[in-house]
Amino acid sequence: MMREAKAAAKTTGLSRRTLLLGGAGAAALLVPGVPYALWRSRNFQRPDFNPAPLAPGEWANWSGAQRITPKSIAVAQTEADIVRIVKSSPAPIRAVGSGHSFTPLVPTPGTILDIGPVSGLIAHDTAARTATLHAGTILQVAAGQLDAVGLALPNLSDIDVQTLAGLFATGTHGTGRTLAPLHDAIIGFRLIPASGEPIDVTEASDPALFAAGKVSMGTLGVMSQFTLRLVDRFALHRKLTIMPMDDLYDRIEPMSHQHRNFEILYLSGTGKAAAITHDLWQGPISGRPPSTDEDTLKGMRDLRDQFGWFPWLRRRMSEGLISSGVHEDTTDRSWKLLSTSRNTRFNEMEYHIPEANGLAALREVIATMDRRPDAFFPIEMRLTHEDDAWLSPFQGGTRMSIAIHAPAEESFQMFFDVFQPIFRRYGGRPHWGKLHTLTTADLRPLYPRFDDFRDVRRRMDPAGKFLNPFTARLFEG
Repeated sequence: MMREAKAAAKTTGLSRRTLLLGGAGAAALLVPGVPYALWRSRNFQRPDFNPAPLAPGEWANWSGAQRITPKSIAVAQTEADIVRIVKSSPAPIRAVGSGHSFTPLVPTPGTILDIGPVSGLIAHDTAARTATLHAGTILQVAAGQLDAVGLALPNLSDIDVQTLAGLFATGTHGTGRTLAPLHDAIIGFRLIPASGEPIDVTEASDPALFAAGKVSMGTLGVMSQFTLRLVDRFALHRKLTIMPMDDLYDRIEPMSHQHRNFEILYLSGTGKAAAITHDLWQGPISGRPPSTDEDTLKGMRDLRDQFGWFPWLRRRMSEGLISSGVHEDTTDRSWKLLSTSRNTRFNEMEYHIPEANGLAALREVIATMDRRPDAFFPIEMRLTHEDDAWLSPFQGGTRMSIAIHAPAEESFQMFFDVFQPIFRRYGGRPHWGKLHTLTTADLRPLYPRFDDFRDVRRRMDPAGKFLNPFTARLFEG
């Protein structure tokens, strides 16, 4: 939908100070002293959390949940470096960019290959709406460089520090029922396979390798560059509206059709959700004011810390502290609104549910989370259009993505014990970069071309040079 009406920049947040002051007064009036004191003294940090700085030669992912000391951490500055490292370094070799995968895709006893410095725009054709970029380019840099030459990716993920190689390899998607996941923009890529000899791949040159390579978790080799099909740069009108979740369930389908981008952040334990929409915008832009997301998240944690022991009380308190209505109304370039950086570190599980089952799954996930006194992170819901990459979670139909989170320092065992069985019961496919415990036997029924992918993988990497223990479990288990 194209919007041309005036939109003034407006952002308000759930104030942490308001929650602290309101919560303290309510606690004195409503909460029995002994249970409240016991809850307030609880330590939420998980026993195995390791806050220590990295030792020399050690690597950790963004959340800190994956740590390892491999034989070698090799840093590539150029594509020639990638070729040299692939040919000569100890296997298994696992490429890494910004380390934003929560699954153990990177940890290896062999070589971690950092391709982050292999970054930037290589070439572009504004008239043809195409561009070639190095695979280590982070999304924020790629989007900014493309914008400078009048181009844009049709959609973006919500975190802007992932490398192109990482987000394509894991099927990262963004939101919008008419918008395919990000890897659907790929029209060609350069791959350094186990032989170390670069291969330029398009759908015409090698249809099977192209279909397998768009989402491959780095198991076919190391990507060094991508050529992308793009659109003219564009601006968006963003609105964030708080409303009761019970009122929002019936509005999910019509709102997802009405707006170009639509997603929900359910505020766990409160009964309220943020409905976020983006629509095409023409005219002057206001620019987005500084985000209040981190303040809101701290406020949600304070609600948990004070009232999590009694879920109905937390919900009652939130009714008076979280106001319904429009909290953000702004316009800006697409890449400045769709993606953000995250300061609070967390671990995450996300499953992609067939749209027909999505609403039932979302209701059950929210109801289950609301019964948990330790939960406070928002639950994300997004819709994404289908594509044809063999291992794309969106292959074969539109899917509803539901994501749950836990702070990096707290336990996420509930992901596996409580929520993964719910996601699987509704036919969910896991996000490849987010926590799950599925194996070859679990995955084969979910992907019609799974064995075709395995055949291509073995053709490109017959000795398993790029298989670490985790990816071996996925494809050789």
